[in-house]
Amino acid sequence: MKNLTSILLTLIILSCSEKQDTKSPESNPQKPNIIFILADDMGYGDLSSLNPDSKIATPHMDMVVEQGVHFTDAHSNSAVCTPTRYGILTGRYAWRSRLKDGVLWGYDTPLIEEGRPTVASFLKDNGYQTACIGKWHLGLGWQKKDTTKDIADIKWADDVPRGVDDNVDYSQKVTGGPDAHGFDYSFVIPASLDMSPYLYVRNGYATQEPTDYTEGKSQEADGRGVFWREGKVAPDFEFDQVLPTIIDSATYFIYEKANQENPFFLYLPLASPHTPWLPTAHYQGKSSADTYGDFVEMTDDMIGRVLSQVKESGISQNTLIIITSDNGCDWRPSDIKETGHLGNLHFKGRKADIYEAGHRVPYLALWPGVIPAGLKSDQILCTTDLMATIGGILKKAVPAGGGEDSYNLWPAYTSNVETPIRESIIHHSLNGFFAIRKGKWKYTPHLGSGGFSDPKTIQPKEGEPMGTLYNMYDDVSETTNLYGQYPDVVRELAALLEKHKSEGYTK
Repeated sequence: MKNLTSILLTLIILSCSEKQDTKSPESNPQKPNIIFILADDMGYGDLSSLNPDSKIATPHMDMVVEQGVHFTDAHSNSAVCTPTRYGILTGRYAWRSRLKDGVLWGYDTPLIEEGRPTVASFLKDNGYQTACIGKWHLGLGWQKKDTTKDIADIKWADDVPRGVDDNVDYSQKVTGGPDAHGFDYSFVIPASLDMSPYLYVRNGYATQEPTDYTEGKSQEADGRGVFWREGKVAPDFEFDQVLPTIIDSATYFIYEKANQENPFFLYLPLASPHTPWLPTAHYQGKSSADTYGDFVEMTDDMIGRVLSQVKESGISQNTLIIITSDNGCDWRPSDIKETGHLGNLHFKGRKADIYEAGHRVPYLALWPGVIPAGLKSDQILCTTDLMATIGGILKKAVPAGGGEDSYNLWPAYTSNVETPIRESIIHHSLNGFFAIRKGKWKYTPHLGSGGFSDPKTIQPKEGEPMGTLYNMYDDVSETTNLYGQYPDVVRELAALLEKHKSEGYTK
């Protein structure tokens, strides 16, 4: 009898344990935990599952492709950092904001307008615990020591004069950060890893004031991709430890919030593999794509830690994980020649460009038992679609005054949907070039990359096309300009682009 009792007790314990580890989303189908992982400057061709000839091993992201859904025609809403982040969180194209081109810098003021609905505020209003951990890069309201003086405007210059940010009172709480836009908890760096100030901000306060100074790193002296601008540094800020530190904070948040009554939303914008390329010793020399490839492998391993924490916390079956990038990778023709690695696959151009490589990104999602394993979707998707897609999951309307350019792509996450969900998508480059895609056609009313690739601008000669028109089904590498052959298509798309720009929304 004693043995029988022990056996029954063991079975009960195992049964309870199994139920906890395989919590069925059907028990609460409308409120999964949501983790949105945003890599920084990672290309579609970096993933070995999406590029059979990749020189980089990405086993953790490959697992998500194998066990979840991946989108073959997904796009960041901009070809550079800041505007994409704005679009993800607001469901609105960033060129509708004050930022018409370029990116923000570490001391710039907040970009997201006060009171504008965000994905975080939308989820918080629906009972979610919300966190932003990683690279913010959407501006912060630094407090001034002397309110009669400005905080220096630091831009592209490699040499930043000492003392330009001496008017910042780092002991005071910043305004306009994550907590002002729906996040209960935040642990962020202000901007890119190569932009000062170099410090961590937790819930609006610097964890340590930047009392040190870095002279910066130069690619010419320190190697391709090993670059950051000079500026102030906090004592607890080590450049090569930023990625592990972000992941430590993220995994602890998951551990702490797992299996609580209210679900959580974790927005996890990584600072990698953006410059500076700083793989730690364990990853150096692991890839066949030089330092950049090593940093991508480290990034994949850090994503693997997040995936493992979800599994170990017993919440895999009730957690939606999305992995994407804010734009294509900054991979030059010389990098391709030296390594043979196609970081942006066969897409034309590189990060910042209006060409496809500037904004075509990997986009993967995993939710066991809900998203079919190995599903591939050819739907056109934009990173602005997160808000409406979450609305589709929750069966809630997008908040009034928000999500002007956000579409519910949720049906394509879970099944083969052939009818286009989006009528069109608007692309935007670093220098403010526009393009519009509708079905197979991509129209750009400019010539040149509008970004990093040369030539950045081209003035057409008399009789030459004023822009470009490509058939993206037959010519995804944008090799044959059909502008002159299909004038009706050019007129249609030019009118549609102007319509969406002037109306203030695309839905």
